[in-house]
Amino acid sequence: MSRGAVRKKQRPLAIDPERAAHGGHWLMFASTMLALAGLLNIFEGIAGIQHSRIISGDSHYVFSNVRTWGWIILVLGILEMWAAFAVFVGSQFFRWFGIGAALLNAIGTLLYSRADSFWTLAVFALDVLVVYALASYGGPQAKRYT
Repeated sequence: MSRGAVRKKQRPLAIDPERAAHGGHWLMFASTMLALAGLLNIFEGIAGIQHSRIISGDSHYVFSNVRTWGWIILVLGILEMWAAFAVFVGSQFFRWFGIGAALLNAIGTLLYSRADSFWTLAVFALDVLVVYALASYGGPQAKRYT
């Protein structure tokens, strides 16, 4: 690119039909699932910090207690919400940040799993799909069509 050339600004995913036709639906899915997982993690983290009744009292964790895991899950939720909004806007840096947040959430979900193994496996599978969508369709090939 020469000095005088003007760089075309990448349009947000929601208003760019060409980008949506080339894997943008996967990116929209990934952004939505990151936001949903982040919101659920925020609520679950607050419940863990407050020792809510929805968290079973006789659970055994890999390390520490419910309150510590509440803080960990709360921070993961905030990171996922931040990554979701940045991926939705089209930031390439935050695409990698979203991949990292989804991987951390997958690992955290496996470590925080209590007696509800179905929920753990469902969230883990969604995290894998988010990583696939961001890694496969969010790279330079997405910029090519904008």
